[in-house]
Amino acid sequence: MATQNQYSMQDPLKQYPGPNFERQPQSPPGLAKDMNPRPDHGEQSYQGFGRLKGRRALITGADSGIGRAVAIAFAREGADLALNYLPSEEADAQEVRKLVADAGVNAVALPGDISDEAFCRELVTRTVSELGGIDILVNIAGKQTSVESIAELTTEQFEATFRTNVFAMFWLCKAALEHMPPGATIINTTSIQSYQPSASLLDYAPSKAAITAFTHALAKQVAPKGVRVNAVAPGPIWTPLQPSGGQPQEKIEVFGSEVPMKRPGQPAELAPIYVVLASQESSFVTGEVYGVTGGNPIT
Repeated sequence: MATQNQYSMQDPLKQYPGPNFERQPQSPPGLAKDMNPRPDHGEQSYQGFGRLKGRRALITGADSGIGRAVAIAFAREGADLALNYLPSEEADAQEVRKLVADAGVNAVALPGDISDEAFCRELVTRTVSELGGIDILVNIAGKQTSVESIAELTTEQFEATFRTNVFAMFWLCKAALEHMPPGATIINTTSIQSYQPSASLLDYAPSKAAITAFTHALAKQVAPKGVRVNAVAPGPIWTPLQPSGGQPQEKIEVFGSEVPMKRPGQPAELAPIYVVLASQESSFVTGEVYGVTGGNPIT
């Protein structure tokens, strides 16, 4: 994919590639390096302005997709980072670690499976130990597997989806809040699926609806402590989550064509929203869900 300039005015319909794409099956959780075209995470384009200087952030799913884009943006904005990802995603994570190191911030890699409660507690403890505290928690890692019929959807998959998408968020928020000072922020990642669920995502869509409700409720609970909680709701975004089972391969070919902009979004197009929600610029914003959907409203 050609380097994109996110700072000059241009036609957003033509800013990034649209369908048709080739079929490109991967085993979950998938790798960005094996996608065609490769996603744009802002590697060449994102410019930082010091908006997060001195902040300490834990990011899950930091190896690829939205998590990688957020890690790059946060690092270039001056934040020290704890990067979480699955051990099987090390190939992508190594690229992220180099990009973050080039930004000159302190960063620590903390691979592990957030569907395990004990690991979630350890992840926060190690973040606080390595970075000296935690000011920003960004919950991005997620599980999505398309299943056409409820008859084929197993209890094991349903539970695994909720453990990764919902339980992990709960465990991480609970552990992180013990260490967060006034001014700290939590950013969750829901989805347009919370509002417009697809028939083949019978476990994923309600898990995202739970994230939306959890965000609204937690924001009210912790506002008196000076901690803000918001969420981002992506639409179709070009990440490894999709070809590694998140969508059937025939839908990969036309992925993004259903939205008004007629293309999928790129991770680089979401990172600035996370930056704003993490920074003091959004000081009067809490309990909100920001849609980045290519034109389909989150209602």
